[in-house]
Amino acid sequence: MLRLSKKADYGLIAMKHLALLPKASSCSTREIAEHYDIPAELLAKVLQRLARQGLLVSHQGKRGGYRLALPSTVISVADVIQAIDGPVMVTACSDEVADCDQYSKCSVRDPLWRIKDRIVSALSACTIFEMATDTISDAIFPAAVAKRPTAATLASTADQ
Repeated sequence: MLRLSKKADYGLIAMKHLALLPKASSCSTREIAEHYDIPAELLAKVLQRLARQGLLVSHQGKRGGYRLALPSTVISVADVIQAIDGPVMVTACSDEVADCDQYSKCSVRDPLWRIKDRIVSALSACTIFEMATDTISDAIFPAAVAKRPTAATLASTADQ
């Protein structure tokens, strides 16, 4: 199952929160953590990583905190996830390291990599601004894919 880490979840929550602030405003780790009931220590590590990756800017002092380093319209969901968790993967194998015993005979590796590319494309097409304003286009997630029958649906109709 493809699943985001808690760190990625918290990073997206924080990025959305910061995107909703007035331009050039900052917010402290503590404020965000308290607002969403997130462990402050863990959130601090996530925000530091996002700052190191150039997605956030940190400010010290009384009015310190974090703010977006770029407009929310150019930061994608994929940018945040990959800054925290690294590359999105759907299989244990990699195109850089062929250390799997099945690598040369595997019949699902390439199709799964293409599926991964589609997932990354969809995550890249969705911006933090769209998340913050709840304006994610349905074009990113085609309705045809959502309406495709599943194996379970096909099996239940075949039994009738």
